[in-house]
Amino acid sequence: MHIAKILQKPGLHFSFEFFPPKTQKTSDELFQSMKELSSIGPAYVSVTYGAGGSTRDLTHDLIARVRNETDLTVVAHLTTIGATRGELHDILQEYADCGLDNIMALRGDPPKGSPGFIQPKDGFRYAADLVAYIKKHFPQMGVGVAGFPEGHPETPNRLKEMDHLKAKVDAGADYICTQLFFQNRDYYDFRDRCEMSGINVPIIAGIMPIISRKGMKRISELALGSRIPAKLQRAVMRAYDDDAVAKVGIHWATQQVFGLFDRGVTGIHFYTLNRSKPTLKIYDALGIKSENKPK
Repeated sequence: MHIAKILQKPGLHFSFEFFPPKTQKTSDELFQSMKELSSIGPAYVSVTYGAGGSTRDLTHDLIARVRNETDLTVVAHLTTIGATRGELHDILQEYADCGLDNIMALRGDPPKGSPGFIQPKDGFRYAADLVAYIKKHFPQMGVGVAGFPEGHPETPNRLKEMDHLKAKVDAGADYICTQLFFQNRDYYDFRDRCEMSGINVPIIAGIMPIISRKGMKRISELALGSRIPAKLQRAVMRAYDDDAVAKVGIHWATQQVFGLFDRGVTGIHFYTLNRSKPTLKIYDALGIKSENKPK
């Protein structure tokens, strides 16, 4: 089922994101984490895009396994980075052949150390172009795109940023899933600006709990980094070890989710870092039931 249709159902909808496995062993471990989270009935799980070679093959194999061996709805990420139209078409056809019907279409980040995005020969420059291609050649697929509550680092002009997002929606995107944020006001402002821009598709809120000091620093160093509030930083630095840091991060994320629910947000996407336990603790702390949880 398309994600946009799932989000139309009444109730609260949770989803989880995982990054690609690098070895068969980590692929098996990741599959088990997904199975653990399946007990709470997520609306869907997504797997970020593995670049070429064996990593990409492992990503495809994992997605096919989840699709065939569980009841989970799977969203596969796909980026324009380093791929021709023909290569992207082959990947999409492979997914279609295994029954997958949801894609997260992204331009993608340039490789580390690269001077910036370089359009592949016979490839796409913008995510909107990829969205349009999928809708033309694989119309049975639902397509999601990324949104940036704190702003896209390559587009300091926030008005132009909305133009780019509107282009993706006009090309056929069915919903938006935001990058992570730690202050809900950024999400509310983003949602209001989408409405003013004529963007009316569902907007899922992206949440990532901080579970270690190293993890907090890593989040700050990401290409699409995030603003970590001083209050949260102080709480993390007061924590005596990483177990205590995880408690702080889980509490903060739980309060974020409560606030989002109070403001009418029904879709929450957890960036799991391939770990199921922190997300399960947040879910338990909420004391609520997902619409998709098995009866």
